[in-house]
Amino acid sequence: PDELKANVKIKSVTPRPPRKPRLERAASLDEKSWRRWRRFRTSQESLTDPNETSSSNGSLQEASLSPPVRGRASPCHQCCQQNSVHSSSDASEASPMGKSRGSTSDLGKRASEISSAFGGLLRGKAFAGGKPRLSQIMPARPLPPLELNVASHTLRTANRIDSDCMDYRHYSQHKFGRVSSSLSDTRLHGNGMVYDNCSTDSMKSTFSLLTPIRSKDVRSRSYLEGSLLANGALLGAEELSRYFPDRNIGIFVATWNMQGQKELPVNLDDFLLPTDPDYAQDMYVIGVQEGCPDRREWEIRLQETLGPHYVMLYSAAHGVLYMSVFIRRDLIWFCSEVEYATVTTRIVSQIKTKGALGICFTFFGTSFLFITSHFTSGDSKVNERKLDYNKTIQALTLPKNVPDTNPYRSSSNDVTTRFDEVFWFGDFNFRLNKDRETVDSILNQNPETDVSKLLAYDQLTSEMSRGSIFKGFQEADINFRPSYKFDIGKDSYDTTSKQRTPSYTDRVVYRSRYRDDIHAVKYSSCPVIKTSDHRPVFALFRVKVRPGRDNIPLAAGQFDRELYLIGIKRRITRELQKRQEQKDQKSSSICSIS
Repeated sequence: PDELKANVKIKSVTPRPPRKPRLERAASLDEKSWRRWRRFRTSQESLTDPNETSSSNGSLQEASLSPPVRGRASPCHQCCQQNSVHSSSDASEASPMGKSRGSTSDLGKRASEISSAFGGLLRGKAFAGGKPRLSQIMPARPLPPLELNVASHTLRTANRIDSDCMDYRHYSQHKFGRVSSSLSDTRLHGNGMVYDNCSTDSMKSTFSLLTPIRSKDVRSRSYLEGSLLANGALLGAEELSRYFPDRNIGIFVATWNMQGQKELPVNLDDFLLPTDPDYAQDMYVIGVQEGCPDRREWEIRLQETLGPHYVMLYSAAHGVLYMSVFIRRDLIWFCSEVEYATVTTRIVSQIKTKGALGICFTFFGTSFLFITSHFTSGDSKVNERKLDYNKTIQALTLPKNVPDTNPYRSSSNDVTTRFDEVFWFGDFNFRLNKDRETVDSILNQNPETDVSKLLAYDQLTSEMSRGSIFKGFQEADINFRPSYKFDIGKDSYDTTSKQRTPSYTDRVVYRSRYRDDIHAVKYSSCPVIKTSDHRPVFALFRVKVRPGRDNIPLAAGQFDRELYLIGIKRRITRELQKRQEQKDQKSSSICSIS
């Protein structure tokens, strides 16, 4: 220090009071990343520039290019401060940069000179000729390439897709068959909007689960021609595969003779939502014979049980014959207009208790026909029931406006030939040709699942094998007890003086234009509902669906919104009441004195 004092002239420095801090806008994550990148780039240039001889020169260059940085300097030892001031002043006079930049602010120069000289003292460098010089620092190995992505790690983590999901580009190419979609990764890279995969990953969160649509596809008008394979067709193959990759739809078909009872079951879950299949079906069709007086209440109960995932597509009535069609609300856009027709088989009666009610529509490219019927009753009236069947297939005028999907295989004398998939269900009233005692003995001897001996006496099975009724129809295997006739509220069959023979009067049969289109999954009854002398019978099916054309009259997503709102409100109210009852039971206590 003594030698330095002798060689270096001391210049007085008048300290300036610190300025008041200025409030600035908080920098975003991307701006902070850019600043870090800028500082790293500046330090890299100062280290690798061979023309510079000291770090103070590089600091002065950077200070000349950018405005001086305001901040507070930490206090250091007085001796070091004096030495650094003396040495840095001479160094600034000797360096060419100091000569050419004489107009630079003194504060910026002195701050750079102090930092340079102080750094040299700490490293123990010798001063040649009284002027401190710092040796050039070379990196031990080549520096890593600078990443051009300005997205911060926090943003990448926030927009990161879960590891169990596939890559967006791979998913879009293989799942949707579209290599280049609107705002796709390829076009973003080409337009210079995305620098690397990290930025692309950050943008993936903005895409929905819907299939990306290209502008070229929107411009194209080929889909208006009704082509099956047209790109963007509402009922086309692409849309069908997106909703049903295996092209199979689940359908629930049920029939129940209510016996005109006003009282409805407290809970319909066991009827509409059996626990055997793990998943609910896509479509629910319920036919009722001798329905309750309040048909609207029955429909509300159905909506309440199925919940908000389903909407009532259509409902119709013919006297006391009711039919309701519920479908998942996501699928209402793929249904055509719904049409219905009725047939009366008992003209004498003012109240239409016997007859048929048919509802038809097209789903994608597959036409459906649902018929619920109530045939003539009586143990020996088999011929009358066959006449009811023949009158129904001839007099049911369907379809009306919806075109036939295959008119070459249709017949004007049989309505069931004019549709791809037909489901016929109801109280057909076919009985067992056996006396009550024999039937009771068979039911008592055999378990519930073995009813083959009873079916040997079934009238409908015998007539279908002969081809005299339900031509071309099939029925799933029956593994449940007869659904008629029970004492109301009990599990015992008729104990009145009439002693009616238990029979399989309630049935579900089906037919298809194409082989193996319909696969029966389950066929059973619901023994827990005991408000009628009939037990509800239901069947679950897997039905193959084909793509269609957009030139058919569509339902345009129409459904019974009023019923939907009432059913959901009722569902919530019942749940709140149930929770309140449970809460009251827990809070109540009983004290016993012994």
